[in-house]
This record gives sequence, C-alpha cells and structure tokens, in this order.
Amino acid sequence: MTENNQRIELAEAFKARTKKFVLDNIIFFKSLPKTEEAKIIGRQLLRSSTSVGANYRAACRARSKAEFHSKLSIVVEEADESAFWMEIFIESGIVPKQELELLLDEAYQILKITSASRKTVSKTNNAVNK
Repeated sequence: MTENNQRIELAEAFKARTKKFVLDNIIFFKSLPKTEEAKIIGRQLLRSSTSVGANYRAACRARSKAEFHSKLSIVVEEADESAFWMEIFIESGIVPKQELELLLDEAYQILKITSASRKTVSKTNNAVNK
C-alpha cells in the first residue's frame, strides 16, 4: 500500500470515527433529563460535537494545507469544548460520570489525535516556507 493510500484510509477511518462521535452525542442528548440546565448545556454540547464531525469532513476536502490546518484547528477547539461540556455535566451532578465516561474519553482521544495532526501540518508548512 502506498503512503498516499494509507493516508486516505486513515482519513476515512477518522471521518467515520468523528461521525460516530456526533451520532453518539445525539443519542446522549436525547437521554438527558428534561431540566432547563440540562437542555441548555445539552444544546451547547450538541453544537460543539456536531461541529467536530462536520469540520473534520471539511478538512478532508481542504484545497490547501493552510485550509486543512484551519479546519483542523476548528476540530481541536470543538472537541475541547465538547469535553468541557461533558465535564460540566459530570461535575454539576446532572449526569452520572459512568454515563459519560466513554463519550468523554472519545472526545479526549479525538482532541489528542487532531492536535497532533495540526502540529504535524504546522511543522510541514514551516519547513516548506523556510
């Protein structure tokens, strides 16, 4: 398998992973208590988590390394925000920790992967521009 085919395969797998993250967050949102605070925080989480999947998909269609870096930066921000809202759900006692553990772990993993990818793209861009 060529390096380019391997990159495409990894990107497609990660695209599916971020889409699953979105769908899992939708399922979680539907299960939330019907309190006002749960609705407000839930909408925030829904916005940020759906942005993770949409912006990663957009990054895969980027027309330049700069555009790819920009879209990836949005994914990093939105994954971090998603983790923040999940932490708020847990720490406020609205949702038990065990109910969000897997989803929160996935948010952290997506954040870690996209942050590392963004760093790699930055290094590549800096090396080319020197």
